[in-house]
Amino acid sequence: MSAEVKDIFSQVFGREPDVCAFAPGRVNLIGEHTDYNGGNVLPCALNLGIKGAARLRDDKTIRLYSANFPDKGIAEISLSSLLGGEWTDYPLSVIRTFAAMGYVIDRGADLVFSGNLPDGSGLSSSAALEVLTGLLLKELYGFSVTAQELAVFGQFAENRFIGVNCGIMDQFASAMGKSGSAILLDSATLDYSYAPFPENDAALVIVNSGVKHSLASSAYNDRRRECETALADINKVKKASSLCALSVDEFERYKDSIQNPVCRKRARHAVYENHRTKQAADALRNGDLTEFGRLMRESHLSLKDDYEVSCAELDFLAETAWSFDGVYGARMTGGGFGGCTVNLIKKDRLSSFVGTVSEKYRKKFGIDAQIFAVEISGGARVISD
Repeated sequence: MSAEVKDIFSQVFGREPDVCAFAPGRVNLIGEHTDYNGGNVLPCALNLGIKGAARLRDDKTIRLYSANFPDKGIAEISLSSLLGGEWTDYPLSVIRTFAAMGYVIDRGADLVFSGNLPDGSGLSSSAALEVLTGLLLKELYGFSVTAQELAVFGQFAENRFIGVNCGIMDQFASAMGKSGSAILLDSATLDYSYAPFPENDAALVIVNSGVKHSLASSAYNDRRRECETALADINKVKKASSLCALSVDEFERYKDSIQNPVCRKRARHAVYENHRTKQAADALRNGDLTEFGRLMRESHLSLKDDYEVSCAELDFLAETAWSFDGVYGARMTGGGFGGCTVNLIKKDRLSSFVGTVSEKYRKKFGIDAQIFAVEISGGARVISD
């Protein structure tokens, strides 16, 4: 598995790497925009992701190269500045985070990255890159850092240095994924458990709309502020640590205290989505894919109507899937405003599903949707030949 990135490293830097590693992307099965609202999420790590290779240097220079952006060439940055641009902001922000956490990085390094996650698809290429960088730093410098800490550091890097107020889900799924299982994660406490996915009965299919989004320049941060406003209003009549600390009944009782009707809609999504996510984990453990699919549909409609983060392309893909015989459920996944849908379908209907969705989407939007069945992977790990 390491052969490809190892060869790229040797070609770019003319020497062998000290370590090679892999960090997966993730797809969230259900539980969208709940993580920063103190709620539950149900992601799984994918067999798609980013591979990296690294080697220590004897000076104070960090050199970065991405096989996904070969035209950008090699970026050279001093350890004293750690300021880059575009894609290099992510690994450099992780290095800055390690330094902020008290880890001494006094030697430079060469790092190469190569990924197969579609850029802007919502499958968390940024989180995978952050977790991967953290793992490479851990191995290079001999730091004692747990997988869970790699996730926390990745989130810190994105919040503090990238400027996106993301929750912990993406980095946690990349760092803590388990082969064949989804992760039910309580983002408020970081308590987690695994829910086995019935891979013998169903296929997990990602449909990339081809519409790219950038959370940093989208309404993501607006949604977060709207939820904070809703929580502040709720707290005038009912003390709650987060929106998702409220039960559905409590929300219905106190919702009119939220003055702004838009903020009220945002809060309703968060509370109900949190409830759906816990129900969905139970359905998965019980092998009830019909119930799981019903909850996926409810989730999409809530994201479309209450949270307003869907778009025409995602709605069309979800509705097309719902009307297809053999689909248990489908929904948009990720931050929204483009990206992907996740679909749970009967395995023997996979080929027909791909053909039908491809044809209808192309006819409607003139876009060739990228469709791929994925496997549920383990989390970030060191790799060898």
